Amino acid sequence: MKNWSGQLFPITLLGIIAALTFWLQAALTPEETRPDRALVHEPDAIAENFEVRRLDEQGQLKYRLNAPHLQHFPDDDSSEIRSPRLISYRQDTPPVTLTAGQAKITAQGKNVILTDKVEVIRAATTQSPALVARTATLHVLPDAGTAQTDQPVEISQGASWVTGVGARIDNNASTFELLSQVRGQYVASRVKP
Repeated sequence: MKNWSGQLFPITLLGIIAALTFWLQAALTPEETRPDRALVHEPDAIAENFEVRRLDEQGQLKYRLNAPHLQHFPDDDSSEIRSPRLISYRQDTPPVTLTAGQAKITAQGKNVILTDKVEVIRAATTQSPALVARTATLHVLPDAGTAQTDQPVEISQGASWVTGVGARIDNNASTFELLSQVRGQYVASRVKP
């Protein structure tokens, strides 16, 4: 019979030396040759069912953003959001709600690019019905209260409607400006006696 315990010692020793060799190589490899996580476009944070609120200088709610899924990327400090809903508030005017299938937010939330069935709704008032605008993409500047697109746009308010290509939206002035190929129909509201 052979003595196996005497043969296991050299095999165990070789295994330990191999493991130490790999550990030393990893420990002594300069950090600049290792891939920098900040240079790779991979998420470093994920949020589910979140809400972000922004206040103005007087502490009043300026806008609110919520969505079921967000990923943040450290390489460019951007975020990607699924099914975002942005509600913008101004004193003495109805709120404006923007929804889309996807959104990309640049560093520090200065730019929001909405894509995939973008809809803008200015809530109804006692004097006028809701205003609804639809387009494929929309570039929003939340702090400025403005947005723009170069895509076809459909806008309706009650029985009135207008279409065009390209638009500028100013929430502060409560205006929608269509840039080209504008067509529409205006139906005056009836005055109740």
